[in-house]
Amino acid sequence: MRAALMYQAGDVRVENVADPSLKEPTDALVRVTTACICGSDLHPYHSLSASAGPVRMGHEFIGVVEGTGGEVGSVKKGDLVVAPFAYSDGSCAYCRAGLQTSCVHGGFWARNGIDGGQGEAVRVPLADSTLVRLPVGADDALIPSLLTLSDVLGTGHHAAVRGGVKQGSTVTVIGDGAVGLLAVLAAKRLGAEQIVLMGRHTARTDLGRAFGATDVVAERGGEGIEKVRELTGGGSPVVIEAVGHRPAYEQAYGVVRPGGTISRVGAPQYEEAPIGFGSIFGHNITLTGGPAPARAYIGELLPDVLAGRIEPGRVFDRTVGLDEVAEGYLAMDARTALKVLVRP
Repeated sequence: MRAALMYQAGDVRVENVADPSLKEPTDALVRVTTACICGSDLHPYHSLSASAGPVRMGHEFIGVVEGTGGEVGSVKKGDLVVAPFAYSDGSCAYCRAGLQTSCVHGGFWARNGIDGGQGEAVRVPLADSTLVRLPVGADDALIPSLLTLSDVLGTGHHAAVRGGVKQGSTVTVIGDGAVGLLAVLAAKRLGAEQIVLMGRHTARTDLGRAFGATDVVAERGGEGIEKVRELTGGGSPVVIEAVGHRPAYEQAYGVVRPGGTISRVGAPQYEEAPIGFGSIFGHNITLTGGPAPARAYIGELLPDVLAGRIEPGRVFDRTVGLDEVAEGYLAMDARTALKVLVRP
């Protein structure tokens, strides 16, 4: 089969790889019908060394079950399914607590010999507790929105939940990428009254307004911080950081009010950052977030997507075939595309 591999920063190729096969009785084989490129895929696109490549790519996909192991009972051949970006056993202490990204037997796509979503097929470990059957066809108009359940909608929702967003909340979202925009949607869905979106790409912030943002702040640094603090009456009670770079974190603790919460879901590209008196500790700020347990949220979010109450698939603004994946990376890196849908 064919799949996307990243050889080093800026070098994505589609090549023939070994066909996946069932290895464990808990496995399923899924033929990918829809995948996409994630903003987090741009991190290795900027930094992967040649010595670390090539690596498989992709962690968001919808597909048709082509075969199952003998212990799989929740899905069968022919089912259309969505896969969250982490596979999990559903039974360990962390899964039972709704934290499937910490599953003791789980893991992530495109790592440690596991297939990536940007390819023609995937062997899915722990299929019963990972895959969710979708009650639509593979060409349904809802597919782009349903694909967001794999990662970006669940991640935006996780950010809002961990931030404590509720009816009447004031929230500031830092980042106008797909996760930031869907954090706006998630905050609105949970009842936020004021949502400030920090972003400077008009097409994206216009979509953010459509998703529920009440204010947009294009400025960065001290000017942006001052404007948000003015808009929110002295600082935002909830701040969602959806970028992952150090300046975004610095914006977050700049705009949060004393006693507030910073929820970080942008995959951090740093290990050290201020947490002392001048940033977090001195103002009694709660710092939370992390990788979203997308599997835990699909049951809650799926009905709203199926009913059309929310349209998270609007974040996709370009579609490419599998052989055009490298062009998709270029477009997202150049910010001429917000999020790229891939049709193998």
